[in-house]
Amino acid sequence: MSPQETAVKKTLPTMALAAAAALGLTSCGSDSNVASSDPAPSNILFVIMDDVGIDQMKSFGYGGATPPSMPNMDAIARAGVRFRNTWSMPECSPGRAAFFAGRYPFRTNVNQALGPSDLANSQLSPYDMTTPKLLKEAGYESGLFGKFHLAGPENNQAGAATPSVAGWDYFYGWVGGLPGSVDTTAGGVGPEKTYSCGFVPGTQAGGADTGACYQADNTCSVVTRSALVQDAAGLQCLASGGIFVPNELCGKPPSTLNFSRVNGYYVSPLVIINGDSVEEVPLADPRARKYRTQLETDAAINWIKSRPANKPWMATVSFTAAHTPWQQPPGDLISMRNDPVSDNWDCNGPEAGRLIQDKMTEAMDTEFGRLLVETGLAGRADDGSLVYDPKTSGTTIVIIGDNGTLGTAVKQPFIPSQAKGTSYQTGVWDPLIIAGPQVVQPDRNVEHMVNAVDLFQFFAEIAGLDAHKTVPRTIDSVGLLPYLANPEQASLRTINFTMGGGNLQAHGARNGPCVISGSCTQSAPSKEVCQDNQGNWWGADYTHDSVIPNNGVGYETCADVNHALYNEGREMFNVLPDVTMAVRNDRYKLVRNIVLDFNPAVNEIQTNTIDELYEVDQATPKPLLDTPDRNLLASPTTETQAIYDNLHATLDRILASEPDCPGDGNKDGVVDAKDLENWRQIASQWGLSSVYDFVVGGVYDGLTNHLDEAVIQSNLNKTCKRSYGVY
Repeated sequence: MSPQETAVKKTLPTMALAAAAALGLTSCGSDSNVASSDPAPSNILFVIMDDVGIDQMKSFGYGGATPPSMPNMDAIARAGVRFRNTWSMPECSPGRAAFFAGRYPFRTNVNQALGPSDLANSQLSPYDMTTPKLLKEAGYESGLFGKFHLAGPENNQAGAATPSVAGWDYFYGWVGGLPGSVDTTAGGVGPEKTYSCGFVPGTQAGGADTGACYQADNTCSVVTRSALVQDAAGLQCLASGGIFVPNELCGKPPSTLNFSRVNGYYVSPLVIINGDSVEEVPLADPRARKYRTQLETDAAINWIKSRPANKPWMATVSFTAAHTPWQQPPGDLISMRNDPVSDNWDCNGPEAGRLIQDKMTEAMDTEFGRLLVETGLAGRADDGSLVYDPKTSGTTIVIIGDNGTLGTAVKQPFIPSQAKGTSYQTGVWDPLIIAGPQVVQPDRNVEHMVNAVDLFQFFAEIAGLDAHKTVPRTIDSVGLLPYLANPEQASLRTINFTMGGGNLQAHGARNGPCVISGSCTQSAPSKEVCQDNQGNWWGADYTHDSVIPNNGVGYETCADVNHALYNEGREMFNVLPDVTMAVRNDRYKLVRNIVLDFNPAVNEIQTNTIDELYEVDQATPKPLLDTPDRNLLASPTTETQAIYDNLHATLDRILASEPDCPGDGNKDGVVDAKDLENWRQIASQWGLSSVYDFVVGGVYDGLTNHLDEAVIQSNLNKTCKRSYGVY
């Protein structure tokens, strides 16, 4: 039986269809919703770059001394508008929830990159009006390609079907989102930790330049590297989906070969959703064995080219690049050849990692260009450069980063210690490019404040919808379309906001501590992710020799780690905030960090709230950043105290804008019979984590049971105080 034939096929769970029906959305996508006499609305191509902050972008005036080469996205930037003052959230899942739900993290409870222990309460709700559900009102079809990372598959009744429950008609990618760890056995060829990049390197790096390349269907070919400008033979084989056995001819494959191991960007647990069909593709299937950026692009091209001419579409290409683990892309996607890391076998080295990330970003740009050309949205000039005319494509292109750059890859003059995972500028300041037929006077900058949540309203604007009138709950978006049509448009925001923190887990648990470069964080959702980010895991099942042994139990918090270090007379780590948030006006920014740490002066663990005030701007090439030496609260004046008081009051107002409403699982503003019906269905068919698991005894227990019914009954017929947006 072939790998394709052994693929697992499923149908959507009942809850998925029930949630869609409850929102009245099951028939919204019919052609009758679009009048034939109306002009066709613009198609939408939405491109998300992962961990690519504004510090990487030469087209925005930054990029340091060695910016990644991005000629195709640069061409779109010249043909459109560069929004140079855009905030997202500190990590990927809350940033994506902002794009697709138009709501700040304290409304969705998606506060951090989702991990396997996070409950459904910290995942995108099946009752949220998402972008694809919203666009169905205007007759759009929606496809998502690549990284999802918004809900499931763990702790969610829908499992791998969560993209469909969230409204997408077609999905081709990874529900959990993050690439798996690099397979340092290179498919079982060597012992663990032999091949840090997941493939056998060339001879110069201690590997081989020829060998047998076995595929999962037992076919084999000999792969040879004949020149240094070629990829290592091991990488050539891996890119073809195979496993490379060095210095061997084809014959009987070694018994150690393993086609069921994930391998970073090259072997991933692919999920394909088409309508109500959900297919979980085995790792041995050739479809799951291709460099992610190429696979994401191929899937988007195929779907876009198959769209009917009379129906608008939105294609979200959610690139995994350049998220860790860092792993060399196929050489034909990059221009940097025969350089120090083309054949480097130490992917864990910080300098090698930085160079590999540049390559991954360039490869993403290469594939983005191929996407445009093969779908007919752009062409090529004689010199190979991209030729794009937004007036003739009939498609609006949006490109954004989901959060700031990972600290170890940050470009100067931005600050590695204040990068992804923090609310400082380096952690939340992202590139945003919009190009399309709506743009008047292209190749210009907009310096006004923009937030990731604003894209939700922008997509509605493109479809001719009023998001605030159509969505049955509060959203935090303001418009973007006026900036495209009017180069003189004044700012539509008076404030900007960002926030990150811990997701909700059963019984108040948190991610384990991860120590990276002398700092301890609880943002890594697992030991593997911690290690993929060059960290040492101090949680349960720790293995690193730096950990103070405690019978294998591990440590619950970074504060506990520092307590143990103090007791051993060792230097304590810098503890990153449990919760981080920021609010700003046009000139000043308030950062609030809430830190749980051990205080040796009183010999106890304490929670400290630390406010900082900065003046910031977008100057190039060196902007005013919120660096520790520039904290205006260190020596406050009457003026700065007044600014702080104003921003402090604004922050309090934002955080108070989502009143709690126990029992209202579908967030429709009232606790009623619908909530009882939804609870009953989930409790009887599933019984585990869901949005109808309410706080009892101060915690979520990860169950949907009689305790949660009691919460609904005790609040029945209660009308919730309405939340309000703050812009």
